[in-house]
Amino acid sequence: MTQSTDQNPEHGPGQNSQSDPGQSFAGAQLEDIETMSYEQAREELIAVVTKLETGGAPLEESLALWQRGEALADRCERWLDGASARLEEVRRSLEGTGPDQG
Repeated sequence: MTQSTDQNPEHGPGQNSQSDPGQSFAGAQLEDIETMSYEQAREELIAVVTKLETGGAPLEESLALWQRGEALADRCERWLDGASARLEEVRRSLEGTGPDQG
């Protein structure tokens, strides 16, 4: 398998701080994660975790998978936090306009 050397500085937090591209594990593609639905991010996160748990990947690939998994988990968490906030907002609006259900 040919590993491309990614020198794109747009990976954001969690990027490998080493400047030597030959030792960089920042080959994880992260740009597409922000456009994923919760379900897409969750399914890919499951696949990443499974691949990491089974082992056998070279260290550099494992580190890139870990980095992508962290970004996917963050995306899922933000989706869930947003959904929770919307549900809380609806609950508060219903409590304010509906009869008291004590």
